[in-house]
Amino acid sequence: MPTFFLKTVSYVQRLFRLSEVHLMLLYAGVVGVLGALSTIAFRDGLAAMQHLLVGHSGSFVEMAQTLPWQMRVILPAAGGVIAGLFLVLANRYTAGIKSDYMEAVAVGDGHISVRQTMLRSLSSFSSIVSGGSIGREGAMVQLAAMCASVTGRTVRLEPSRLRLLVACGAAAGLASAYNAPIAGAFFVTEIVLGSIAMASFGPVLVAAVVANITMREFPGYQPAYQMPAFQDIAGVEVLLFIGLGVVAGVAAPQFLRILDGTKKRFQKSGLPLPVRLGIGGLLVGILSVWVPQVWGNGYSVVNSLLHDQWLWTAVLTILVFKLVATALTTGSGAVGGVFTPTLFMGAAMGLLFGQAMQALLPQAVSAPFTYAIVGMGAFLAAATSAPLMAILMIFEMTLSYQVMLPLMLSCVVAYFIARSIDSSSMYEIIIKRNREEQDRLRLRKTQMRELIRPAETVLPLTATLDELTRTFIEHSVKYIYIVNEHNRLQGQVALQDLTSVLTGDPAEQHKTAADYLRRDFLPVITPEMSLSEALQRFLTHQGERLPIVQSIDDPVLLGAIYKTSLLDAYYRLS
Repeated sequence: MPTFFLKTVSYVQRLFRLSEVHLMLLYAGVVGVLGALSTIAFRDGLAAMQHLLVGHSGSFVEMAQTLPWQMRVILPAAGGVIAGLFLVLANRYTAGIKSDYMEAVAVGDGHISVRQTMLRSLSSFSSIVSGGSIGREGAMVQLAAMCASVTGRTVRLEPSRLRLLVACGAAAGLASAYNAPIAGAFFVTEIVLGSIAMASFGPVLVAAVVANITMREFPGYQPAYQMPAFQDIAGVEVLLFIGLGVVAGVAAPQFLRILDGTKKRFQKSGLPLPVRLGIGGLLVGILSVWVPQVWGNGYSVVNSLLHDQWLWTAVLTILVFKLVATALTTGSGAVGGVFTPTLFMGAAMGLLFGQAMQALLPQAVSAPFTYAIVGMGAFLAAATSAPLMAILMIFEMTLSYQVMLPLMLSCVVAYFIARSIDSSSMYEIIIKRNREEQDRLRLRKTQMRELIRPAETVLPLTATLDELTRTFIEHSVKYIYIVNEHNRLQGQVALQDLTSVLTGDPAEQHKTAADYLRRDFLPVITPEMSLSEALQRFLTHQGERLPIVQSIDDPVLLGAIYKTSLLDAYYRLS
């Protein structure tokens, strides 16, 4: 089968004279279709399981409300245990192959394990269908990326192009999950790839658009959220949306800290995965006895917040309970996405903010749902460190130009506020990228005082020839640094200047270091010099090290700077 497929691709390429770029776009289109089909399969599988459990499909909140309280407790716990068993099986196939599509694209070769992905997807399926407070988009995107990886390996793409095709698959999966192709494409380029270049953005966008077109051809297609018409925002009210951005920027890092802290506590428990996930599911089930809205990813609750009238006390209660349920589900080790729960947190927080502003300024403030819509984008921008993607996603959901001005301001403000508080993100690849950027900034500011090492080969002006010879023998160096009684550098003695000693000339035996001294022969380095300034000194000197002194006017010898230390710092900057 792979051989036939390769021959077909080769024939099509020759027939239409397709370049490698054109062929990549063709592969992206194929991956878009496969990504949509995998998303539909996962979605319909969840619906079928709901039918099996309660006799109907739909919102998981409605499902929870129809169940007796005992089943609300038992079902998430049982689902957690089953999800944990699937994860135990999946962990047996981790050696040498990336399981996460972000790792496969950013630091891997694009190879995603089919067996491990299927087992992890079944684990996610078990958590979601049993009421876990986690998003279904994680498994959908992972399955779409796996399809892309299989396709790329079938046509034997080189690693760089295979990574790009896996990124196309991820974009197709996200576009299918949220019916937002532009945001899906920007999600991958902004978060996974880390940069937006047409060579990579073109195929990614093609995959996302084709996936969305494919989704429209199947029954059940509808917008991810039923957005009400967004109202025009008066000039002064824009300031309130800036305030909303500040609130989102402060709240999002705390949200991520809670998720991370809960995860660490579960890991420290040392319990087996099935037990941990079972406990997490049990606690979520107990919460759902009082607040059934904690079940699922929060999708149906957000739609209700946008269209129905809510008391602020009810919104706050659901917000707190949902936060705890999401932390328990993800912290216990459940596989899934926190993208949709993050949108819920932003919507609930924005609605509360809008209700508070309406109570303070009833005649000058728009309806609270407008703040909920903008809050979704602002909180998402702060949590993902991807403001452009967040802006485009909310715009695609509303298709309203009126939302753009307050949305852009809130998202950008939230992003910078969150970055100033903490460089954390929902995604490990963003955290790693931020850490690397901070390291590069620190290295650019590195001064030579941070790289000082002992000179070791230092002698006084009165050192005898025997001392000089012994030092050269003990240390593989070309120069010995000579200092006076105050440890000020006077110059160097070169190994080549002592070659006459080998001839046994008696006149040489009574000489001291002062007789062989070369003054101002080697360039010196000072502590405040930057990496680039020090490197310029080494360009004029072929040796491995140079002396570092307190200052040019007061040349107290501090030690030596080694070329390898400089090159290592530059390597980490690249």
